[in-house]
Formats: sequence, structure tokens, C-alpha cells
Amino acid sequence: MRKRDGNIYALIDLITEIGTNILPDATSEEQMRVGKDVARFFYLMRSHDTTFDFDLDLAARQSDDNPVFYVQYAHARICSVMAKAAEAGFLPDQAQAGLLVHECELSLIKKVADLPYEVQRAAADFGVHRIATYTIELARVYHHFYDACRVIQSESPDLTRARLALCQAARNALSAGLALIGVSAPERM
Repeated sequence: MRKRDGNIYALIDLITEIGTNILPDATSEEQMRVGKDVARFFYLMRSHDTTFDFDLDLAARQSDDNPVFYVQYAHARICSVMAKAAEAGFLPDQAQAGLLVHECELSLIKKVADLPYEVQRAAADFGVHRIATYTIELARVYHHFYDACRVIQSESPDLTRARLALCQAARNALSAGLALIGVSAPERM
């Protein structure tokens, strides 16, 4: 419903408007996918027992201000890092995890490890918003890690492999969190 004019606004119209605003030159299927992702994420960010104002301007923005794009961009960024590492001949190696001692690395490890607990809490109290919030927090922690720790370092191959394993774990957690709420996890943006 629209508060100002008291009219009913159908969800399909909202999805179509968001998709058209974000990707005006894309196919209607792509517009629908993006519109559904944004609408679903925005609705699931809030607890079911709170009031909600849908910010259409924010929803149509392709920037870090828009939480769904922020999370999806983190996933796409990880995919890009993994592809560049593979081109350079590096593969993730969990056996090197002992090399991860930087504060940002440890924060990312802790946040990735939180996923099962967040899912358990969401299931216990029907708080699906916890999963959306978790993905936002994980994306934020990953972006801090990415800014502070260069992942691909030809002079430190073991550290590179350890950081790639951490990136892979973060990508898996983001992908799983997004899948749980029915939002796509694009590999490129």
C-alpha cells in the first residue's frame, strides 16, 4: 500500500519498476530477476513484526548504499579474485590456514563461522531477517578484509593459497545465505 495516496500497489508492479529502473536496456527476464532480488531482499531485511517503509529510490540504486547490491557485489568480487588466482596458477589450500593472523582475516573467519548459528536462530524464532542481516555483515567484513589484505601475492604463495581458501569460504557463506532467502548470487556485476 502507498501511505500517501492510500492506493494498493501490487508487488509485481514494484518488481517490474525496480527491474526497469535498474536495467532499462536489459531483457524483461533479467529485469524481473533483478527486481525480484531487490524486492525480496528489502522485504526480508526487516523483522515481520516491525513496520516497513520501502525506499524505492534506494532499491533502484546500483551502489554500496543498496544492501542487496552490496552483498551481491561482495560475492561477485570474490568470484573475480578466485578467477584471477586460478589464471595465475593459485588454488585455495585450507592446510595453510595457520598463516591467517591479520585482524581482518580473523574477523572474516569468525563471520563465516557464524552462518550455522544465524540459520539456527532464524529457524528458532522465524526471524528470516537474520539471514539478510548476516549477509550484509559478511559482505562488510569481506570488503574490509579485501581492502586490508592483498589476496594474490606471487612472493607469498602459501599465504595466497590460505587467503584464497578464506575467500572461497566467504563466497560459500554468501551464496548459501542468499540462497536461503531466494536471492541470486551473481558471479559478475
